[in-house]
Amino acid sequence: MHSYIRENYTMLFDFYELTMGNGYFLSGLKDKISYFDVFYRQNPDNGGYAIACGLEQIVDYINNLRFTEEDIEYLRSKKCFDEKFLDYLRTFRFTGDIYAMPEGTPIFPGEPVITVRASAIEAQFIETFLLLTFNHQSLIATKANRIVRAANGRAISEFGSRRAQGPGGAILGARASYIAGCAGTACAIADERFGVPATGTMAHSWVLMFDSEYEAFDTYCRLYPTSSTLLVDTYNVLSSGIPNAIKAFKANGITKCAVRIDSGDLTYLSRKARKMLDEAGLPDCKIVASNALDEYIIRDLLTQGAQIDAFGVGERLITSKSSPVFGGVYKLAAVEDGNGNIIPKIKISENPEKVTTPHFKKVFRLIERETGKAIADYITVHDETVDETKPLTIFDPNFTWKSKTLTDFYAIELQKPIFRNGQLVYKLPTTEEIRKYCSEQMDMQWDEVKRFENPHNYYVDLSHKLWDTKQLMLHGLTR
Repeated sequence: MHSYIRENYTMLFDFYELTMGNGYFLSGLKDKISYFDVFYRQNPDNGGYAIACGLEQIVDYINNLRFTEEDIEYLRSKKCFDEKFLDYLRTFRFTGDIYAMPEGTPIFPGEPVITVRASAIEAQFIETFLLLTFNHQSLIATKANRIVRAANGRAISEFGSRRAQGPGGAILGARASYIAGCAGTACAIADERFGVPATGTMAHSWVLMFDSEYEAFDTYCRLYPTSSTLLVDTYNVLSSGIPNAIKAFKANGITKCAVRIDSGDLTYLSRKARKMLDEAGLPDCKIVASNALDEYIIRDLLTQGAQIDAFGVGERLITSKSSPVFGGVYKLAAVEDGNGNIIPKIKISENPEKVTTPHFKKVFRLIERETGKAIADYITVHDETVDETKPLTIFDPNFTWKSKTLTDFYAIELQKPIFRNGQLVYKLPTTEEIRKYCSEQMDMQWDEVKRFENPHNYYVDLSHKLWDTKQLMLHGLTR
């Protein structure tokens, strides 16, 4: 596994996790087994789905979770931690269980994507890293997938490193975008670390460095005869850039090539450029477009008849500019008593969407046999199974009169065991394997769910047993 993590991130806490850990230790709760769920409440961009991403970095973090003497000295300097707690940290290791949906899985609001079963201190300590990693990469993967689908088969290259929120945002954002369907990235280290194909052409500075645009193009063609992509908008696309590109390609005997347009009316310019290239005997010369693109602009360009073969997308992808916060949360769902019995826990809120679903749970994806398409996700208590041989009635947990009985279906359990007793039991797939899996899983979603505007509401339903448990706890706590 090629890891991005190059330092010990153990101290990447919200400080309250440390004060709570100290409190658990002193209150006799440090070994209390707890169940926490990672889930989110709303899809980015008001879309119909999201894509889970970031598990590989979470695995790496858990495997490297260690407190150094420097860390302990720092905590001692805060003068609020008991010495016995600090001594406990010296040998701290994660010894719990983690279950998670594989990277690349389409996910939906309200369902546990990751479940942690561990002692109270261990489970609390890993909250911040799990959330920041899941939130960031899932956000970028979701945005990238929307942009890829807008391109309708045309290649999308991620160009956003220089506008990303820091090195991690650039590197791991490039990784997430590739998993979600981008063809490659401009970020070289993402290729080195994760095998995301790095590609690049030239900047305007290359053209300006030479005495003439033609000299810049000719030199580049001589240096890179098999991968010549010329940036044609430094001066004027149609009167200068395209004619000089044609001249340079022909002078060097190059027919498999490309031009990139980075400004102006991309529909108009690409159509004119296409005509000029074809008339010059360069029908295989591709046209690449960039310049503050997103899924909506790309869709509009293609609807207008733009002759664009590939797109470079930067800041609006790598920052998910239109919807920059994913909103995943980490909530306690259950604890175990002294006899190992699971005791459900629920968070009540004045905001109905913030009421949590209690218990240690499973998530099943129900698939229609005839079409191979996903019907709904079905959340159950951990000890429930789905009998595919019998009809299954599912219902909307908020509008219970809305129900549907399924007959010809099969069920896939979405969460996989990742850690058991602190040991990694999951074989991490390669980046290419995750990318392929993501594509296959997205193909199982109906087009209606993937619509940009007013997508179909994909149902995430509760089993009768789980719904009853939640209602009893709600009524018991609120009456």
